[in-house]
Amino acid sequence: MASKINTLKAHLAINVRKVEESIPFYTKMFGIEPSKVRTGYAKFDVENPPLNFTLNQVPFGERGALSHLGIQVARSEDVVAMRDHWKAVGLDPREEMQTTCCYAVQDKAWVTDP
Repeated sequence: MASKINTLKAHLAINVRKVEESIPFYTKMFGIEPSKVRTGYAKFDVENPPLNFTLNQVPFGERGALSHLGIQVARSEDVVAMRDHWKAVGLDPREEMQTTCCYAVQDKAWVTDP
């Protein structure tokens, strides 16, 4: 019988062109400061949702390796609250309400990394 593996949180690393320009964006998006900053690197220990999120400064073409990053919430009201929070901290969100995506009708709010 296999033993249970105790997981802590998901880890997501994304490539950015300039870490110092992306830190303020993700600080506003997550509502927390990075837990570690080094040359070409920043780490955010997000509690809700549990996520180890890192920025790595790497040269890349027009688009990076990541299509998009999402935070799934429970209700449409949570989407609106997230959008309003992002507006309040100076980000420029856009919304897609009642849109068809991934074979489901969804409400979404988006922000774009610098």
